Amino acid sequence: MSKSPQAAHQQKRRPGLETDMSPRPKSDDSTHQGTGKLFGKVALITGGDSGIGRAVAISFAREGADIVILYLDEHHDAKETATLVEKEGRRCVTMAGDVGTKAFCNASVKKTMAEFGHLDILVNNAAEQHPQDCITKISPEQLEQTFQTNIFSFFYMTQAALPHLKAGSTIINSASVTAYKGSWHLLDYSATKGAIVTFTRSLSQALAEKKIRVNAVAPGPIWTPLIPSTFSKKEVKSFGSKVPMKRAGQPEEVPPSYLFLASDDASYMTGQVLHPNGGTVVNG
Repeated sequence: MSKSPQAAHQQKRRPGLETDMSPRPKSDDSTHQGTGKLFGKVALITGGDSGIGRAVAISFAREGADIVILYLDEHHDAKETATLVEKEGRRCVTMAGDVGTKAFCNASVKKTMAEFGHLDILVNNAAEQHPQDCITKISPEQLEQTFQTNIFSFFYMTQAALPHLKAGSTIINSASVTAYKGSWHLLDYSATKGAIVTFTRSLSQALAEKKIRVNAVAPGPIWTPLIPSTFSKKEVKSFGSKVPMKRAGQPEEVPPSYLFLASDDASYMTGQVLHPNGGTVVNG
C-alpha cells in the first residue's frame, strides 16, 4: 500500500465528497479475486456511497452479492459506486435520504424487498463527526444530530430489516477505534461508537436463537471523505501518522474484515469486533 501523505486540504461541504479528495481514496483491492462467498445474497449498506461503505460494496459484489446503498445527498459518489458494483456483474440500487429518520429506514428496506425479494446482510455504516475543542461547545443540536445518525439509525435499520432476516443472515456494525481509546475532540462521535460496540454485543445475544449473527468492525484512521470535511488542513496532512504503522489506512484495506464477518467463514462468531486500525492495541 502507498505510504504517500495525503494532501493538506479541506472540504467545506458536509458530508464530504470522495470525488473532491486529493489523493483519491483506494477502494478497490485489485488483488481480491472473488470466490462466490456471498453468491446470491443481498446486502444493504448505509453510507455506501464512498469511503469504507464503497469499498465494502465493491468487495461484496465481487463475492456475488447484489447491493443496496443508502446515502444522504452525495449523488455523484453514489452513482460512481453503483457503476463499480455493476462492473462486477451485480445489481446496485441506490437510495438517498436521512438514515437518522425511522421513516427512511423503513422505506429503504421496503424498496430492497421490492427489488430483490430478500435481504441477507445489513451493514450499519453511516456516520458523521463534528470536532470541538471543548465539551461546552457541543450544542444540543450537534449532539442530537450525531447520535441520530451514528446510533439511532442502527436501531431503526435493524428494526426495519429484522422481519426479513432469516437464519444465516448477518448484521455488521461500523464502530471505531475511538470507542476504545477515546478522542478528546470527538466526544460525541466517540460516545456513539462506544454505544455501537455495546449495541453489537447486546443484539448478538438477542438474535442468537434466531441464528442471526451480529458483529462489528472498529477501523482506525482511514482516508475517507469524513476526514477533509471535518478536520483542519494541518490535521488532514498528518492524519494517521500516530498509529504504529505511521500512516492512514485506505478503504480497500478494511473490507476483508466485513467480508469475513458476512460470510460463513465467521459462522461461529457473533458479538465480536475486528480491528483494522494500523496497529493500535485496544484489548477489545
